[in-house]
Amino acid sequence: MLSEHNGFLEEAFRILNKVYFDDKLPEAVITIQSSQRTYGHITVGEVWRDEGDTYHEINISAEYLNRPVENIISTLLHEMCHLYAMENGIKETSNNGRYHNKRFKEIAEARDLKISHQRYIGWSVTEPTEKLKSTIKEYHLNSPIEYVRMGGYAGAGGDNGADGDGGLNGTDGTEGKHPKKKSSTRKYVCPGCHNSVRATKDVNILCMDCSLQMVKQE
Repeated sequence: MLSEHNGFLEEAFRILNKVYFDDKLPEAVITIQSSQRTYGHITVGEVWRDEGDTYHEINISAEYLNRPVENIISTLLHEMCHLYAMENGIKETSNNGRYHNKRFKEIAEARDLKISHQRYIGWSVTEPTEKLKSTIKEYHLNSPIEYVRMGGYAGAGGDNGADGDGGLNGTDGTEGKHPKKKSSTRKYVCPGCHNSVRATKDVNILCMDCSLQMVKQE
């Protein structure tokens, strides 16, 4: 099930990048790991390496995948706003990235997020606006399950032969379906403590608890 969520989040990243950042954000490795204190985070450094290329990690907390999909998408978009700030040299946080200032609020609200203030973390509380919800619906990102059923399809209604109802043209519910997209995720396991992580690329990753390279599971 996590592999389906990974594929869904990877596709959502591409769509949000296109819609809200003019496709100018660099790729990031999307992970789903335990993170009980936060819905998501992005690494300040480019901690993943792939054949000489390096990438930031955006993690979505495994504990909160049961939230409404628009809230999960909002968390992803929130972290993408941080990536935008880093790429453009904008100081949008302080206190080791915990406190979000008004520059972050401006970046996020320009991209259909509702941002509220909370003591100690600043302008960080994130909710989807109605406009973002419309974008989610337009690109068929209503749920990871629907994403998988549609074979990873993420075009707007009418593209690639899909209808606005999700691409089911026949009365028996078979015509117009897109073939199921193979998951692009990889699982890596630490040979010492056996902690695992999923990633959307072939990468080299080190377990910081054991100082051992994590091994890709075939």
